[in-house]
Amino acid sequence: MHTVMPECDTRPNASSALLAGRNVDSVIKGAALGRIGNLEVRLARNEAEIAAAQEVRYRVFYDELGARKDLFQAQDRRDADRFDPLCDHLLVLDTSLSGPEHRRIVGTYRLLRQEIAATAGGFYSEGEFELTKLIARHPGQRFLELGRSCVLPEYRSKRTIEALWQGIWAYINHYEIGVMTGCASFHGTVPAAHAEALTYLAHHCRTNSAWDVRAVSGRYCSMDLMPIEAVNTKAAIAAMPPLVKGYLRVGARIGDGCVIDREFSTVDIFVVMPVKEIGARYVNYYGGEAQRFAA
Repeated sequence: MHTVMPECDTRPNASSALLAGRNVDSVIKGAALGRIGNLEVRLARNEAEIAAAQEVRYRVFYDELGARKDLFQAQDRRDADRFDPLCDHLLVLDTSLSGPEHRRIVGTYRLLRQEIAATAGGFYSEGEFELTKLIARHPGQRFLELGRSCVLPEYRSKRTIEALWQGIWAYINHYEIGVMTGCASFHGTVPAAHAEALTYLAHHCRTNSAWDVRAVSGRYCSMDLMPIEAVNTKAAIAAMPPLVKGYLRVGARIGDGCVIDREFSTVDIFVVMPVKEIGARYVNYYGGEAQRFAA
């Protein structure tokens, strides 16, 4: 996923003012899917907003985290690839900022639906993990890939991640998504540097056989890097990126093996979240009962 998200607790907090905008028009036309204070979440409405989201991604992935850039990217200062035109782009905007709306974007997520990915040769994550086999085992499900998630440093707070999740929940309800998937990343290109966290995930957070996904042949790196009895659970969890911890709280499971992404200087793991297995409190909080919160 190549994600940078806030270090925060994603458990429901009734003090947040969230709006459930799950009707057809709000999703398609880009109306607000959620608001928390001055933060608004919705889909990108036009090319200018998509380009602005790509600029936010560039600032985080390239300027902040040191991803490798080619000459075009360095000149254009946007993180863009062939999947962007296929995706819906979820945005968090700070409505208190002045200027045009596309300059108010402070966070973003890229959403790619299965039926759209099928027209372009597959999902982004299929370059790293054997997602095709997983989809074949669940023909009645609709898959959604989450990716390219990032938030500007000054907005890495619980409010921002709650706004993003409210938008994601509205989206998956509208499109009747059955499974969310994607890559989540550890910084750097040495799996052993994350041995405790990766080993913990390999032993305690793996998918079951029905949802198992393996890293592609030739790129597979083991996550089982140290004796499990030597793993300190508290330290392992503390060492995980915030997004990984957030996904685990919601009920996500992790695939088999990790992959080194040298372009983004990350170690990637695969995340699987069947919607029906998401905890009831999250469903109620971000779903149909979210309207109970007052603005």
